[in-house]
Amino acid sequence: REGLFQKGYDIALCADMHFQPKVAMLVAEAVEKIRINPGNFADGRKDFEEKVYETEDDYIQEREYLFNAMVPLVEKCKQLNRAMRIGTNHGSLSSRVLSFYGDTPRGMVESAIEFADICRSQDYHNFVFSMKASNPLVMVQSYRLLAAEQYRMGWDYPLHLGVTEAGEGEDGRMKSAIGIGTLLADGVGDTIRVSLTEDPEFEYEPCNRLAEMASSRLAINPPSGERQANTKNYVDTRDVTTFERRKGQVLEKSEDESVDASGFLNADGSVISVVSPDMLTKENIPYLYAGLGCKVAVGMPFKDIATSDSIFLSSVPPTSDSDARTALRRLSEVSVGLMADAAALEKDPLPNAIALMDLEDALIAKKNSDDDTVPLPLGAIRLAVNVNGSEDDETLKQLKSLDPAMIILTIDTAVSTLHASRRVFEIIKSEDIQTSVIHRYITSSDDTNMLALEIGTRVGSLLTDGCGDGVMLQEADGKSHFALDFLRRSSFSLLQGCRMRSTKTEFVSCPSCGRTLFDLQETTAKITTSTGHLPGVTVAVMGCIVNGPGEMADADFGYVGTVPGKIDLYYGKEVVRKNVPELEAVDELVDLIKEYGMWKEKETEEEEGEKEAVLA
Repeated sequence: REGLFQKGYDIALCADMHFQPKVAMLVAEAVEKIRINPGNFADGRKDFEEKVYETEDDYIQEREYLFNAMVPLVEKCKQLNRAMRIGTNHGSLSSRVLSFYGDTPRGMVESAIEFADICRSQDYHNFVFSMKASNPLVMVQSYRLLAAEQYRMGWDYPLHLGVTEAGEGEDGRMKSAIGIGTLLADGVGDTIRVSLTEDPEFEYEPCNRLAEMASSRLAINPPSGERQANTKNYVDTRDVTTFERRKGQVLEKSEDESVDASGFLNADGSVISVVSPDMLTKENIPYLYAGLGCKVAVGMPFKDIATSDSIFLSSVPPTSDSDARTALRRLSEVSVGLMADAAALEKDPLPNAIALMDLEDALIAKKNSDDDTVPLPLGAIRLAVNVNGSEDDETLKQLKSLDPAMIILTIDTAVSTLHASRRVFEIIKSEDIQTSVIHRYITSSDDTNMLALEIGTRVGSLLTDGCGDGVMLQEADGKSHFALDFLRRSSFSLLQGCRMRSTKTEFVSCPSCGRTLFDLQETTAKITTSTGHLPGVTVAVMGCIVNGPGEMADADFGYVGTVPGKIDLYYGKEVVRKNVPELEAVDELVDLIKEYGMWKEKETEEEEGEKEAVLA
């Protein structure tokens, strides 16, 4: 601290303390802020021993040792005018809290509040809270619950937001945006930190951008205020203390249809890719299949685990374009939905298509029909309805009478995306409309990292409320800054980040710090290369024992630095292989995943193609 002062740096320092109350006392003399982790500050060590409490009084009685460990630091901070962050982590709740509350947002909140009670008992109020988790849904629920508890108790302590161990690249930024952006959109949060497995200077830009995006959405800014004023009133019935996802209906196969419509949507979250005419030229069709995530055998596309469920045609190829029509037919034969505007399909009918109509147009067409149904263009088999959020309540309620295959939510730019979307979902809930809703997000961005922050904030904030069944990313004005493959992968990453549909290995990796015992970025890249093809499996990569068993609650397997050159491997919260030489540790991790039956070999494209050809 003194050395920084001498060099002219007077930005406040915060010391991150775990396990050592005595060391915290010494550090408080030097730095401006102390972060304590309620899960291990007084425990001295991390254990997962289950304790049995017969009553709440039994649980409360054990607070005495917390009080005795905490009060000296509180007194020191009060005396020296130091700030404190009471920073709870989802993965490092004490065995005492875990035994009574479980591994839950409520346990996180109660853990923080009992430490705050100690501070308040000494008339010390210079502290903030944080409720971090690597799972954005848990993080959002925990902060919302803490904010609700503060309102209930009449408290008003600041909240520091962050998704811990978010990872790297677009995935790390997206997970951070899902968690932080959702809360900022609710007006919750005072300071933020984006935690990436990258050099620390790269954390600033996404962090700053999230703050700018949140500020721009405030009603005090004229454009945002105007959009909010244009949004029709509604009653927000969300219960922020619980989480329940609305699951829209998927389609069923019909004997009257020549294609299987059951694959047009996915129950865990759907991805719809936008396809432009240039992608359907003869020379580009193989790249189209690849961009959609298809496996290919003898030139024929087949669905894979992360293939787009449906496509939206920005322009329908004419009947005379046999190459484009053949490619589309082959996609529909493997249950990829083909959607296009109804007006375009009237001009160029497309067999087995989904016709997209604006809600008002569909209702007029239904009213004018002889059989009280919406007439579809020649060849079309299903109806999709576009909703823009500016419709009146009575119009939205009539969605149920249309019984569309899906609702495409394309919010009018003149209204608030967040509030208009919430209003639509309130009406959908009140009318018991079961149709799947796909968020259509149109971006003007030309930067991959910024796109991740955008969709994580604007679409993720709705998906984390359980509102929505999929996403369709589209570039504005026909631009093509991003490859089809990138937009598809980003869509699946968004769904996985919102804990909907898992299509790849989930990685929980900490940011590099002074405690890290190996090259975190290089090691994470190696582990990703070796194990990144295992959907449903979560692997934690932790640089030290502090971030090891303590902060990887969601992980199936853990790779944790213990001493220089040595790695401990975990299954869940249990060390199963100790002191593995670092050069052998990645291979040992693969062996461990195999041992627990969660491994599958990578298939080459050729092997996949042979299998699909046999099935065909």
